[in-house]
Amino acid sequence: MEYRPSGSGAGMRSASRMDSMSLGREGIRGRREGEVRFAPGSFQYNGRVAVALVPSAIFLSGIGGKPVLATLTVGLMVCYILDSLHLKQGAMFGIWGTLGATGLAMILTGSTFTASSTSLALHVSCLFVSFQFMFLVGIWASVQFRWMQLENPAVVLSLERVLFACIPFTASTIQTWGVVMAVGMTNAPYYYMVFLFELYWLFALPMPSSFRLKTERSYGGQFAEEALIQGSLEGSFHTMALMFLPLLLHIGSHHARLFSSANAICDLLLLFFVPLLFQLYASTKGALNWLYKDQHLLQQVRLMNGAIALLVVILCLEVRVVFYSFGQYIQIPSPWNYILVTIAALGGAAGLVAYLFGLIGDALTAPLLTSLMVAASFSASIAIGLPWMFLPAPVIAAYFIAQFFLNKSIVSYTISVVAAVVPLTWFVVHNFWYLNIWLGGAPLQTICKYIIGGAVVAMGVPALSLLPNKLRYAAEAGLVIHALIVCHLENRLYNFTSIYYFSMEDDVVYPSYMVVFTTVLGLVLVHRLVADKRISSVSCWLTTCFYLSKLSMLFLSSPHVVWAAALLLLAVTPPLLLYKTGNKGGGFKMKPWQGMGHAAIIGISVWLCRFTLFEALQWWTGLTPSDGLILGSLILSAGVACAPIVTQHFSHIQSAKRALVLVISVGLLLTLMQPPVPEAWTFWWDKAHMPERSADSLSIYGAAAETPTWPTWLLIVTITISLAALTSAIPIQDVVELRLVYAVGMGVSTGVYLCAQYFLQAAILHVLLVAAMVCASVFLVFTHLPSATSPRLLPWVFAILVGLCPVIYLAEGQLRFRTGDRAGSEDNYITLFALEGSRVSLLGLYAAIFMAIAFEIKLKLASIIADKLSDKVVGGPGPKYRLAQQRKPSSTSAFSVKKLAAEGAWMATIGNVATLLCFSICLILNLHLTGGSDRSIVVLAPILLLLNQDANLSTGFGDRQRYFPLTAAASGYLIVSAGYRLWIEVWHGYHSSDWGLQTGGPGLFYLVKNIILLMLTTPNHFLFNRFMWNYLKQSDITLLLTTPMNLPVAIITDIVSIRFLACIGMVYALVQYLISRNIRIAGMRLI
Repeated sequence: MEYRPSGSGAGMRSASRMDSMSLGREGIRGRREGEVRFAPGSFQYNGRVAVALVPSAIFLSGIGGKPVLATLTVGLMVCYILDSLHLKQGAMFGIWGTLGATGLAMILTGSTFTASSTSLALHVSCLFVSFQFMFLVGIWASVQFRWMQLENPAVVLSLERVLFACIPFTASTIQTWGVVMAVGMTNAPYYYMVFLFELYWLFALPMPSSFRLKTERSYGGQFAEEALIQGSLEGSFHTMALMFLPLLLHIGSHHARLFSSANAICDLLLLFFVPLLFQLYASTKGALNWLYKDQHLLQQVRLMNGAIALLVVILCLEVRVVFYSFGQYIQIPSPWNYILVTIAALGGAAGLVAYLFGLIGDALTAPLLTSLMVAASFSASIAIGLPWMFLPAPVIAAYFIAQFFLNKSIVSYTISVVAAVVPLTWFVVHNFWYLNIWLGGAPLQTICKYIIGGAVVAMGVPALSLLPNKLRYAAEAGLVIHALIVCHLENRLYNFTSIYYFSMEDDVVYPSYMVVFTTVLGLVLVHRLVADKRISSVSCWLTTCFYLSKLSMLFLSSPHVVWAAALLLLAVTPPLLLYKTGNKGGGFKMKPWQGMGHAAIIGISVWLCRFTLFEALQWWTGLTPSDGLILGSLILSAGVACAPIVTQHFSHIQSAKRALVLVISVGLLLTLMQPPVPEAWTFWWDKAHMPERSADSLSIYGAAAETPTWPTWLLIVTITISLAALTSAIPIQDVVELRLVYAVGMGVSTGVYLCAQYFLQAAILHVLLVAAMVCASVFLVFTHLPSATSPRLLPWVFAILVGLCPVIYLAEGQLRFRTGDRAGSEDNYITLFALEGSRVSLLGLYAAIFMAIAFEIKLKLASIIADKLSDKVVGGPGPKYRLAQQRKPSSTSAFSVKKLAAEGAWMATIGNVATLLCFSICLILNLHLTGGSDRSIVVLAPILLLLNQDANLSTGFGDRQRYFPLTAAASGYLIVSAGYRLWIEVWHGYHSSDWGLQTGGPGLFYLVKNIILLMLTTPNHFLFNRFMWNYLKQSDITLLLTTPMNLPVAIITDIVSIRFLACIGMVYALVQYLISRNIRIAGMRLI
């Protein structure tokens, strides 16, 4: 498929701007007329998005530290649970909530942007880029949901367009940011340019939308403009960014020495003309079709601008690279050296470009190509000082390589290779062979042998690829051997020298950009050979793994890092590269025994690379990693490496997906919590790779320690078994006895963890706390998965749980601080403070338990109502009608209190009791921790959204009044707080009149003034809360009379609570007006 501009673009573009109903009508018409229409389906560019966003995500999570990683882990686990419960909307909003919480964690993390802490503008820019990245991740996640595609097709198309328009800017910025933090700012514009090249190629070329059905009979098998993701606006922005952003970055970072030398001027020219060359090459793939519709005119522009850009780039490279780095090898004096090098560079580049773009093909241009190649090789040979006896060799090589380009004769190519070996061997032997030095841990003669051998293999592979298909394995073997030679050479020249200089000298022998360049060049050539079907998938897999493993040298200085990375890649990539999907009828899927074998190989490979992983963690954290971190990283690496096996080949097998989730979860938990590991396991490591021992390792396997962390294992086991139950790896849904064992076990392990970690005083308290956790666990499990006896037994379990709360609270004080020991000693005061903290912790624990119970009951009642609604509308007009009925807020009114009582009134009652207890305990905690802060009610009041329609406690309460408790609690709390603070002020003022006068205490005027102001704020609160109960429209004159009274109150009052009440009263009035207006507009539309 390729892009073709459409002649009827204006009409099509108007259709693409219609809303979702118009899209549906156009879809029906498109089926008959062969037009472009919306078609929900899977997003087709996940691989491209992963290439752009995954490195950025790794970098941002790294600088965010543990708070960001913990927030992401918890949020993604919650989203996974919601998705497994088939709450698709909840899963999507959970993803957005997780991203928002992650952004907040980044802001609150003190050391997140240390590099930009000296500049406020730079700090804000870093935060903006990070938030933009999270926004793009949220967009990518949103377009994956099919319900989003079905309900909001126009929104999905817009989100896809925004994703492709913004990713090149954001991802290139973050990746350049990461590279600059790793290697410095000197060459940042070039790094930025490379990332822009990559992302422009992935996202800026014309590509069809994943959600538009392209009927091709009207366009001859070519894509129309309306089927493409991006338009001319995005194309112009991407082109401008590619052309000017690297140059502007260079000007901004090197403005003090822009014209200080010839090298500085060449940098400016290179940063403009190299992107121009790339842009012109990308135009052959449709990159500039938004600008030029006439392909003939575009070809003329391409040739003219390309010739100028190529000339400037070659001249700049001569100054910046050839004479700067290799001037000592040029034996001809000035000015002949410049002339000969320019002739060689321009002639070779012009001939190669002319051949690649198909400009050589007739009898007139063929001699021109031969002349250019011969002149270039002769000039280069003279410049390097090749003896006269060897001068015919490069000329012969150039002549026959030109003949090979023209007639594809394998004989010509063989002669060219044999002739080219002569000047190559002379150059290496003449300049390096007789130097008695060691380089990269080997004598220089050995390095020379590898260089000559690698060059000969590289030149011989094209000739081997021209052999018949039966001998194709020779070319494949040559490619693999060449990749191994390159890996070994670069490991010696770059990695070993960096280790020798302790990484304190940059680019000692071999520059880092050459590692990147050879890697990219090798991958591009391998991809091209595979596309032309000249090599098999096995050789492609081997060479790809070897070339990618070289990049590990850039991040970690270790003698074995290249081969460890190659081993891991060879173990991980077969599901992606060896078992590719074949034709449309099927693919080469793994068999189960093959999948298990590959998983075992991955595990063994991770184990063999444990020393490299140790060094990677040490480089990442700057400290010796602990034993728990190492163990978790090994398990996490193995789990992530096995992910392609499951996602690509066993996505239909639930047991494989469950096992993968459990392995990754265990690795994450071990990595985050870092529990102590038995000392006997140290046989894994040698003396150079000995992990840091945990502080309490002896407390598990020997003497006691002061602050034990061994209970962390209990928490890890609890979370892992809970995930296993949620993913049905443990079939607690089917066996009631197993469900009971699971619930009791979870309660016991959680209770023991809490006792061992936080409450170490008395055994009787441990028994009570474990009993409370067992009751909470049993209640939650059997509410989510009820049995036949659940309605009769669970209320008693909840009653026992509530009864244990005051018992544990009082027992904590009696056991820690006896009545007879309340003398005024220092130890007793310390005990009092410890008692206060312990009781607050107990209240927080019970608040969390009641919150979990209320939330679980809310979800269960919602599922009961949804099931009844679906049963009620079975056999109705169709699925769209049923979906609309389910989404109506008034549908729950069809269930009377009697029906709710029959289905589970005990659940509603217990849920309400748990919600009220949780809210009350949170108010007590607020009083203890913040002194009764007024702002806390904004956070605590939403707890009351968990209240349910109840046949016993609140018969008039329904779904329509679900926001009334929230607003009423906020208003009531603030009114009571204002009255209490006013009473405290008055009591202190009149308790001692002298004291009150001396300190400016309140008088009668103060009291009367604030009471009147408090009364002026109450009308708005009363009206709004009554409106939230019945949604009856109030007269506008009432709001106009009551709302302005809050403004002077907020200015005049001396009590902060009254000022807060006044501000909230004005907000209440505005919200009431907007809701009433929307209700009236909706009613008028129905009429």
